Amino acid sequence: MEEMNFISRNFNTISPSAKWILLMKGHSNIPFARQTAELILYPEKFQPDYNRKDITYWARTVHFESRYWSIDNLLDEIPVSNILELSSGYSFRGLEAVRQKDVYYIDSDLPDIIAEKTDLLAVLKNGDSPIVGKLELLPLNALDEMQFQKTVDRFPVGPIVVVNEGLMMYLDINEKEKLCRIIHTILKNRGGYWITADIYLKNKNKELNLKVDDNTQQFYEQHKIEDNKFESFIEAEAFFNKMGFVIEKEAKVNASKLSTLKYLMKSLTLRQLFKFRKAGKIQKSWRLRLADTQD
Repeated sequence: MEEMNFISRNFNTISPSAKWILLMKGHSNIPFARQTAELILYPEKFQPDYNRKDITYWARTVHFESRYWSIDNLLDEIPVSNILELSSGYSFRGLEAVRQKDVYYIDSDLPDIIAEKTDLLAVLKNGDSPIVGKLELLPLNALDEMQFQKTVDRFPVGPIVVVNEGLMMYLDINEKEKLCRIIHTILKNRGGYWITADIYLKNKNKELNLKVDDNTQQFYEQHKIEDNKFESFIEAEAFFNKMGFVIEKEAKVNASKLSTLKYLMKSLTLRQLFKFRKAGKIQKSWRLRLADTQD
């Protein structure tokens, strides 16, 4: 694939998934998820149905909640104050971060999403909690090396953490390698870490007999989601090793943190619960560092 194709590819068709995920996260206690879901749907009402008996829906909701917290689990442990989140969707992790800590947080995604998030942010910021850090919302194509570097240059001197939650399953192998090369260059120049929640295994939904609706299935097929996942966690680690990274830590999310887990458990039979446990993990979140650096 030629370099220009990385930049010119139209990623806007991915945007609908950000709203689907937000509406599921709106059932959880993820910061600002419920408020954002209400704002996105207005003037319609966002009405969570906690009595819903739908295993696939609740399994996906628990998964996306767990994935969110896994990023925080890996982010909170490291003393880095420059944070760049890629393809953040309708998550407001950055807003929560700058309310809690004196960090410089750049929240990035496609231009249309960032424009809408900017309007949402103006409403969400009207709460009582003061902002102690600095938050910017900027459009960014993560495969555009020049744009990526200009975004990073906005940070003050010091190491940087690159965060992504839901990006790499939209990228083919050439695009994955391009993203790795860009982030490797950034971390080599600045120091820091890459936290990614995008370590997904192929065909796990089939093992669990999770059947998504037709629109979601068409979306998966259009973007070759299953094809873009890894065959195994061993293959995933080998890929990142080849690209110059090593796993520093894997996220561990305590089940007690998951506010939506109880609704999944109410929907499962004992046989289904056994199948879930037997299937094992479908995804992992890793904190990566450059292979040629030390802790």
